[in-house]
Amino acid sequence: MLPLLLTAAVLLFDRTVRRLGRAVLPSAVAPQEVLLLSAISVLTHPLLDSLNTYGVRWLMPFRGDWFYGDALFIVDPWLWLVLGLGLVASRARRGIRGYKVVAARPARIALAVAAAYVVAMLISGAAARRLARRELEALGGKPVDRLMLGPRPVTPLARSVVALQDGRYRVGSFHWLHRPHVDSLRTFPRPGPDDPGMAAAAATPLGRRFIAWARFPIVQVEANPNGGSLVHLIDLRYADRPGAGFGTVTIPIVTPRTASEPGPDTAAPSPPAGPAARTR
Repeated sequence: MLPLLLTAAVLLFDRTVRRLGRAVLPSAVAPQEVLLLSAISVLTHPLLDSLNTYGVRWLMPFRGDWFYGDALFIVDPWLWLVLGLGLVASRARRGIRGYKVVAARPARIALAVAAAYVVAMLISGAAARRLARRELEALGGKPVDRLMLGPRPVTPLARSVVALQDGRYRVGSFHWLHRPHVDSLRTFPRPGPDDPGMAAAAATPLGRRFIAWARFPIVQVEANPNGGSLVHLIDLRYADRPGAGFGTVTIPIVTPRTASEPGPDTAAPSPPAGPAARTR
């Protein structure tokens, strides 16, 4: 939707300026080219989002299933660098006769390099998942039910490991240059459907949205200094402790009072009038 709105804004601006006759854009805007670029961006944006660990819900609004590629970091610095260099190298400059010319070759090379990088990350991710699954099952003696090898920024040879194995989450690192490839493993309990903290969080709108989005959720509960409890929801894709930033949320849960327990703004009931009160 946003690319279409930007396209409409560009075309409207171009037409308005030309009608007023007050200025001429540096280069004529071709509506067909702008619409083509907008269509390409609309198609490629969700495809690229499908390649990271955040995922895309392709079946909405019919189903809310998430689909993940686990191939690229959400904001991959190498893609930005390659495409940025291609853009800078292809900027318009003055030709021999003073006309502006655009060098298309650097942009095409940048696109080819970016595409090769994406394919390489997809292939290496699939190979890394096979190796990690084999090592985790050999180490734990149980099959791996779910597995994520999330890419890390700057370091294509290392990945973050999150696995569901034997009813628990195992979090660690994967390194192509290490033997074994999986190390630094830590274990986190997987909350069950009857977990009181998870049930309390799921009763709130924020908790329901987070649980529907989280891929490897854990829950931690602590006492709230202001009364009640603090339920910390954590998605092990992005965090491993409360308050770590992205991938965590804290929900205050107020403990309901019993009917016989006065609230802070409720005056305590007066004692029943005794004989002394009746004789005054």
